[in-house]
Amino acid sequence: MRRPGLRTRVTAGFATGALVLSASMAALSYDLTRRTLTAGRERTAIRAAYQDATVVHAGLGTDRPDIVEVLRSLDTGGTRRAILRRDGDWYARNADSGLTDSVPASLRRMVEQGRPAIQRVRTDSGPALVIGVPLPESTGFYVIDSLQELDRTLRVLALVLTLVAIGTTAAGAGLGWYVTRRALRPLDTVAAAAREITAGDLDARLDPSTEPDLERLATSFNEMVDQLAARLDRDRRFAADVSHELRSPLQTLAAATGVLDRYRSQLDQRAATAVTLLTEEVARFQMLVTDLLELARGDEAPRRTPVDMADLARQVCLTRGLSADLVHAGEGSTVWRVDRRRFTQVLGNLLDNADRHGGGARAVRLGRAADVVFLEVDDDGPGVRPEDRDVIFDRFVRGRPARARGDSDGTGLGLALVHRHVTTHGGRVFVTDRPGGGARFRVELPQDQV
Repeated sequence: MRRPGLRTRVTAGFATGALVLSASMAALSYDLTRRTLTAGRERTAIRAAYQDATVVHAGLGTDRPDIVEVLRSLDTGGTRRAILRRDGDWYARNADSGLTDSVPASLRRMVEQGRPAIQRVRTDSGPALVIGVPLPESTGFYVIDSLQELDRTLRVLALVLTLVAIGTTAAGAGLGWYVTRRALRPLDTVAAAAREITAGDLDARLDPSTEPDLERLATSFNEMVDQLAARLDRDRRFAADVSHELRSPLQTLAAATGVLDRYRSQLDQRAATAVTLLTEEVARFQMLVTDLLELARGDEAPRRTPVDMADLARQVCLTRGLSADLVHAGEGSTVWRVDRRRFTQVLGNLLDNADRHGGGARAVRLGRAADVVFLEVDDDGPGVRPEDRDVIFDRFVRGRPARARGDSDGTGLGLALVHRHVTTHGGRVFVTDRPGGGARFRVELPQDQV
């Protein structure tokens, strides 16, 4: 499984910490409040029960007391019920036989032994508190005090504390997300600058004054980019200088081999073969030097002009002896704002690649999809294996990918030039499988840039 990111882990840590803390505080608060309210309620109920017992005791002191009237004289309100047991009989204010079932046997035995007792029970109407008070004139006096109001209060308290715990957890997660966002913002800036550099923008830099705590990182990053840009510039100038210096002797060699090639029929077979090989290698060497010069100046901004890509594709096909019918233009305008010279080379290199390694070009397709315009070149070869689809756009790749698709002639810079020209236009190039077999090279450019 993929490990969660730093932001996710920190947010989860804050949320977990907030949950544990809020749950602990909620449980402690609930328990303390429950104990306090219950103890207070019990004290109030006991005090009221003894007051009622005093009234009952006084009422039973007459010769022929009316027990029911004595019980009715009690001010029990709406939450308390009083019952009396005397001479084995139960007496209540109203005819309610269910009250006697609410008095536990253990509590009744204690009262009959002359000891006051209290016990919590659960009746049909909810929780209640049974208080037993022994009286001389009776077996026992009992008060059943309903705890429904206290129970509802505790339920509401539990709900409120639960909601507070949930809210605190959400707040902790939000705080963790905010903190990590603030903490990782400088790293996002570094990542964005690194992506720009990877895309070829060597002018991307970090501002050391933005985050004082990361000043050393920003300074080191900028120094690294400066050194990288300087080194790439030196390499580019070196390649350009070497390629430029090689053009003159190569022209001389090309002229000399051209003379030899004209007299090849007068040479013996071995010499004629040597002249043929020399002529081909010199021509290939010239192509290599030309491609190196093109790569050396490939970072320059493209000179965009309106270009009819369908017409350009037909012209490039004709110059290579291919039929113009290979070009298929989709609906809409095929006029793009691109560097005509560079896209002529892009088309030419893709067609040459199809001819050398893909059994020849099968179709050149232009169109629009979503927010991009695209150019596709299909070939009739064996296709490109997935593991080779990225490396074939590197420089001098003429090894396994090239041999797997055909012979190994060429400079190994054709697709690298395609990639360079396309990326300088803000687009991308990649290869997929063509339906029915073969490879499909696809160039995509943002519509808002063409």
